[in-house]
Amino acid sequence: MSKKAVQTDVAVIGAGTAGMVAYRAAVKAGKRAVIIESGPYGTMCARVGCMPSKLLIAAATAADAVKQAPEFGVRAHIDAIDGKRVMQRVKSERDRFVNFVLNDVDSFNHDDKIRGHARFINNNRIAVDKHTIIETSATVIATGSVSNTQENLNNVADKIIFNDDVFDWDNLPSSLLVVGTGIIGLELGQALSKLGVSVTIINRSDSLACLKDPAVRAEAVNVLKNSINIKFNTTISSASIVDNKVVSTLVNNNSGDSETITTDYILMAIGRRPAIDNIGLENTSAKLLKNGKVKYDRSTLKIESAPIFIAGDANGNALIQHEASDDGYIAGTNAAMFPELKHIPRRASMGIVFTEPQVAFVGIRYSDLPETGVIEGEVRFNNQGRSRIMLRNQGLLKVYADSSTGLFLGAEMIGPSAEHIAHLLAWSYQQQLTIKEMLEMPFYHPVVEEGVRTALRNAARQILD
Repeated sequence: MSKKAVQTDVAVIGAGTAGMVAYRAAVKAGKRAVIIESGPYGTMCARVGCMPSKLLIAAATAADAVKQAPEFGVRAHIDAIDGKRVMQRVKSERDRFVNFVLNDVDSFNHDDKIRGHARFINNNRIAVDKHTIIETSATVIATGSVSNTQENLNNVADKIIFNDDVFDWDNLPSSLLVVGTGIIGLELGQALSKLGVSVTIINRSDSLACLKDPAVRAEAVNVLKNSINIKFNTTISSASIVDNKVVSTLVNNNSGDSETITTDYILMAIGRRPAIDNIGLENTSAKLLKNGKVKYDRSTLKIESAPIFIAGDANGNALIQHEASDDGYIAGTNAAMFPELKHIPRRASMGIVFTEPQVAFVGIRYSDLPETGVIEGEVRFNNQGRSRIMLRNQGLLKVYADSSTGLFLGAEMIGPSAEHIAHLLAWSYQQQLTIKEMLEMPFYHPVVEEGVRTALRNAARQILD
């Protein structure tokens, strides 16, 4: 069977968030572009990430509000949690969000959409299954990421699930062992626990929610342990399936103590890796690294020594939807301009974990701050006015600034309304505001954001005159 030949300026591999944006950017630049996809259309965010997880969290928040109601003098109780109804709404609304994405894909030129698995033949030639050969001047890799797993658990593979699987449930399980205290593990673990699932979360180290500041991390441990059973420095040494349940032996890496736990499933949430293993990069001049990534320029997203750009989860930098969107624009724009390159400024770094309380980090991470010349300001939410009113008075916010100029450098926090506070702080960081300039902004009373002012004032007192 003869293969169809396609000539294009830009080939985009992957039709997720980064790929769709890259395709649009190339077309907007006046270039011919094609977009190749082997799986179902619809972004990871819409199908199995941001949106369905927030739907599950919303159900958990509703249940939590009923449980807390008596503390306000409101007599209420939960008769039952209808797991089938919970998952019905999650899937129904999830499908609605996916349809929005599918409508976008439908708007693309029909001839620009190529179905099948893409594999590089060389720098400028791509085979799609056995039916198409694409000749391209530049390529954008936007193949996303896949979940990591543990090889020693292959014998219980039928009981190992990933976040993708959760959102296909028809009902809630009775018990779950979550491996990993990153964003996915904490968000899903806490939400399911609030919905009546018996949840245990383990992690091989003492890391939590991507937090770098030791004080904020310690506060997060104290706060989150009230709603989730978390075991740090713990691994699964072995597991087996007994009576359709998975029996896991947990070992504390420090003490050597072990215990056995029986659950319906093991939710693997130990991170994700770029999905670039089987696309033929070894046939190109790209420099492959031992960690499963490729060497590329962060400001242009061009892979070193090749006319190839890598965007979104595929580059392994920041597995966040808005970062993937920015990556898609940068990669698509530069692929269209190639061999010319444009260094496009990135927006302020920001991350949010939708636990309760929420976790957020903005700007320069604590571990990347200069060793000298940095001052810190903080506020604890225990006695913060609006937080106490809402019975959400837990957490700690720390802000960082240059001790001589007062320039705001970043922040980490766990606390109420962190998703909103993170945006205020990210905007301040991107505008390169000083602590003094931030304090000149208005603060209404009584709002949780007054806690930000307290932290800023604490920092301002330490800035050199």
